[in-house]
Amino acid sequence: MITNFFIPELNNHDVQELWFQQDGATCHTARATIDLLKDTFGDHLISRFGPVNWPPRSCDLTPLDYFLWDYVKSLVYAD
Repeated sequence: MITNFFIPELNNHDVQELWFQQDGATCHTARATIDLLKDTFGDHLISRFGPVNWPPRSCDLTPLDYFLWDYVKSLVYAD
């Protein structure tokens, strides 16, 4: 999917200003995948083994956890 769809679609955009962020799933952080993304995004890759290594479940990565789920629970448990 990355080579057949995603990277060709990026040709329509300025990737020099684009950052790519991915989760830490094992299949997403395989060496071949990370190498391909590093070649495409350079230092603008946020990943488990990328140049910018943010920890999983960081509050910076999941801002919706603090708003969205609280909002959804308030709707579900409303009287």
